[in-house]
Amino acid sequence: MSSDTYPPNEDQPGVSPDGGEKSDATDTSRVAELEAANAELNDRILRLAAELENTRRRAERERADASRYAIAAFARDLLNVADTFERALHSAPAANGEGDAEAVSAFITGVKMTERSLAAALERHGVRKIDPKGEKFDPNLHQAVAQAPAPGIPAGHVAETAQPGFVIGDRVLRAAMVVVSTGEAPDAAPGAHIDTSA
Repeated sequence: MSSDTYPPNEDQPGVSPDGGEKSDATDTSRVAELEAANAELNDRILRLAAELENTRRRAERERADASRYAIAAFARDLLNVADTFERALHSAPAANGEGDAEAVSAFITGVKMTERSLAAALERHGVRKIDPKGEKFDPNLHQAVAQAPAPGIPAGHVAETAQPGFVIGDRVLRAAMVVVSTGEAPDAAPGAHIDTSA
């Protein structure tokens, strides 16, 4: 059997499925279709890349604005504290020491109001004060500055708070400085503290 008796494959160039020759017009139209499809895909890719770049820039700008202005609400609340503090200072007794009991009382009231206003502003923004007196010592929240016997407070518990601490959410902003109890002071026999070795 010679090779001319086999029909040509359909995918051979220049041969149509019915065995006839393909026309150049068909090839040209197919190439034009593929070029048009390629151009459309390239256009879509360029548009998507541009959209992605715009989204990235917008997100970067929003992140920068968020970090720059995130503290705005907190600062606004602190302005109220500053106003209260200023009113307290205006009601302060004269600097020369002359002042009646009413002026001193008004000044103390103003300072107390300022403290309450500051505590409220901190609470609104998730900052809590830690005053752990009587609680079990926690090295994650407390910083021991001393140990001392404390009547009525078991060993390993906070006897005194030297400086309160603050937390925001679950994070410690400042550990509370505390004196930790060593328990009850041992009863000493009378004269036991006197050195008699001399």
